[in-house]
Amino acid sequence: MNIDMLIDGILDSYERYGLVNRSGNFPNRQNVVEVLSDLQFLVFPGFRIAEEIEPINIRYVTGQRVNNIIAKLTCEIQKSLIFIKNSKENCKNTSDDITKSHCFKLAEKTAFALIEEIPEIRRMIQLDTIAAYNGDPAAKSNEEVILSYPGLEAILVYRIANFLYKNGVPIIPRIMTEHVHGKTGIDIHPGAKIGESFFIDHGTGVVIGETCIIGNNVKIYQGVTLGALSVKKNLQNKKRHPTIEDDVTIYANATILGGDTVIGKGSIIGGNTWVTESIPAGTVFTQEK
Repeated sequence: MNIDMLIDGILDSYERYGLVNRSGNFPNRQNVVEVLSDLQFLVFPGFRIAEEIEPINIRYVTGQRVNNIIAKLTCEIQKSLIFIKNSKENCKNTSDDITKSHCFKLAEKTAFALIEEIPEIRRMIQLDTIAAYNGDPAAKSNEEVILSYPGLEAILVYRIANFLYKNGVPIIPRIMTEHVHGKTGIDIHPGAKIGESFFIDHGTGVVIGETCIIGNNVKIYQGVTLGALSVKKNLQNKKRHPTIEDDVTIYANATILGGDTVIGKGSIIGGNTWVTESIPAGTVFTQEK
């Protein structure tokens, strides 16, 4: 068997099974990850990339990142909108000049809106950073948390992806959160609703589902699952994941399931527990001995 026959076999599989991103008409994962890196720079300048940040150059390097993000993200959002069938925005290109198409303008507007949201994302992630520092006796400084804590990185990417998700951008928010899932072991769906001062300690194996609602000042540990009781496809438009109210702590490997399950304010959920029913406020819930 020669090389040409091997290549023919691969090309034949392209025709048989599809799943080929022809002519770049589907969002490119590498481009999205590069945009995400630039966004993380805007949130934590000088922390994520080896680049000197001085008063004399900070405007220049910030502007450079902003322009890169808008150009690249606009292109990727546009591709995601065109790809989705039966788009409510009817993003088919009807103009020879792509920059004049409805879809391009919608994508560009969303990219600008995300940049405008960066100060608010920075405010939220500062609260998450403080929550991590205050919640972990091993943390020596906020800077240590920013540089080294996987939970904070996963939360930051979630907050960026959640903004895009809420603004109707398909596919790209999942690329972002699954990218950081691969890095940290923390799986947060961009559709989840998460309040302020959120802390994930250690983090490996944490799963937070699409319709989960989490209040303020919530702390969870490694292996926690906030999941669905059923994964039937016909439930995709239903609330499938639990609600966690303010000031709740959930210890390692606890599993909380169901869209009607509410963990009341100030409750503590012990490790290795299985919860499928609501728990009143102020409850300490542990394994039966």
